[in-house]
Amino acid sequence: MKHAKKNTIKTPATLFLDRQKIPYEVFECQGEIEGTAEFMASFLGVPTHQVIKSIVLSDEKQKGYMVLQHGDQTIDTKTLRKLFGVKHIVPASYELAHKWTGYEFGGTSPFGIKAKLPIYAERSIFEMDSLFINGGRRGLSLKITPEALLQIGVKPIEATK
Repeated sequence: MKHAKKNTIKTPATLFLDRQKIPYEVFECQGEIEGTAEFMASFLGVPTHQVIKSIVLSDEKQKGYMVLQHGDQTIDTKTLRKLFGVKHIVPASYELAHKWTGYEFGGTSPFGIKAKLPIYAERSIFEMDSLFINGGRRGLSLKITPEALLQIGVKPIEATK
């Protein structure tokens, strides 16, 4: 396991952040990697709450959404249905999530995605000093500030169970 220096690893997420001049730090875990927030929190030595999950969702019309959530919390789909004005919302299939984001499961980042998905984040994420979010592949985390999310148009919501 190792920590990588900024700008040494290139993914669509880091390239996007570089183009937008948004600061970040890269942390890479190598070897046997579990794609969970708990695993990354343990590797990074931070609370699971500080590791943010990027969840791709689909409604009944196969419209996509991305929701950013603390690693130790779950999304309330009933709240999301009301918020988005849809009848049904579920985690997107691998095929749709990959088509929309260009990322593999366990490596999804809100940065540098292929489609123009609306991106929402749990409101309390914006109260943190810094957070860790996927950098575009499994085992790669980016340390950023909540301001980075605001810069790319992420909208605060309340959708935690």
